[in-house]
Amino acid sequence: MEATILKWLKKPGDKVEQDETVLEIATDKVDSEVPSSADGIIAEILFQENDVVPIGKVIARINTETEATHTINTPVSDVLSKKTDHYEEANLVEEIPYQPSQKMAAPAINNGIRFYSPLVLNIASSEGISMSELEHIDGTGQDGRVSKKDIMTYLENRKHQPQQKHVETRVDTAVHEVPAAPEKREYATPVTFTGNVEIIEMDRMRKMIAKHMVDSKNISAHVTSFAECDVTNLVLWREKVKKEFEKREGEKITFTPLFIEGIIKCIKRYPLLNSSVDVDRIIVKKDINIGMATALPNGNLIVPVIKNADQLNLTGLTKQVNGLANAARTGKLKPDDTAGGTFTLTNVGTFGSIMGTPIINQPQVAIMAVGAIKKRPVVIETEQGDSIAIRHMMYISLSYDHRIIDGALGSTFLNAVAKEFENFDGKRSI
Repeated sequence: MEATILKWLKKPGDKVEQDETVLEIATDKVDSEVPSSADGIIAEILFQENDVVPIGKVIARINTETEATHTINTPVSDVLSKKTDHYEEANLVEEIPYQPSQKMAAPAINNGIRFYSPLVLNIASSEGISMSELEHIDGTGQDGRVSKKDIMTYLENRKHQPQQKHVETRVDTAVHEVPAAPEKREYATPVTFTGNVEIIEMDRMRKMIAKHMVDSKNISAHVTSFAECDVTNLVLWREKVKKEFEKREGEKITFTPLFIEGIIKCIKRYPLLNSSVDVDRIIVKKDINIGMATALPNGNLIVPVIKNADQLNLTGLTKQVNGLANAARTGKLKPDDTAGGTFTLTNVGTFGSIMGTPIINQPQVAIMAVGAIKKRPVVIETEQGDSIAIRHMMYISLSYDHRIIDGALGSTFLNAVAKEFENFDGKRSI
């Protein structure tokens, strides 16, 4: 819905070339570099650093050699432009992965939730300023937002003020001291706590995740089915080829691309799992874009998307999985990397869980969770009869939207995926 200008790398009068980076912006979850849309000279900058710019706003103009004026747009989606005989104008546009069906109201000033740019949050964190204390700083930026100048002025003034009585609290895993002043917010329950408690303010990303999850539960009729599968062939094959694969491709092969490969085969057989709902219409997606839930170092969650995953072989899937996971953990994802998903896979087994009941990533209609792989004695059928053997077993679960996917289809798809994992060809080449 909006982006924050972090830093201008050019100023009015500077010469720029097409695709040369001009500024850095931050959206809700990722930071991006914005390139110039034309060769020329920066004529005008319309928004300053730390300003929050709504999608669709012109942020700068470039004079070209033909005296045409170009505006700078984000690189995350197609440019919307208007052409006349004298100028070309392109607006800031971003594809939003998900929006609730109801119209979003414009954010009101002093509504209890203020936006802070990543720069301001970094300064606050390094200087020990909590979110509670940050909310009491008067902002001089657009819509009363706190700018870098505001927080630096506050820090300077704080050095010369007597210390007030403080209580300890933790914000974003760091312990800070904040004034024991009452919060001017309306909570669902009275702000009264007994016993030994710790109050942790949600960061902006966590607030958005919380809203996204609640919206999904309100929109979709969630049902979760479970299946157990024997992944011994898959585990042994990966163990056999992983060193050769890394030596040849320069990439470590994890279980994730192997799981995605099996899921794609089943989606092609049951395309309704790769759809979305628009009121009373079912939109079946021909492109298979697999989202993979990834935990960030700060504990938040993000879902980068492998576009057209069905057109990639195992090596391509592996490179995409590793590249997106590394970009997520190092904060280098682009906004487009999290948009357009049609089906999501989450690996709850990474953290030791044997199974999970994931929440659907709107506007998708299904999400699959794979649990931890455990060795267990199980009964297997052989030509000589039944026998007990040690096998690598794994639980998988599928949460799906019961508005369009009934239990029969959901369970059939889940069991088809389980069979794909179990029937993995342990003799395949890499």
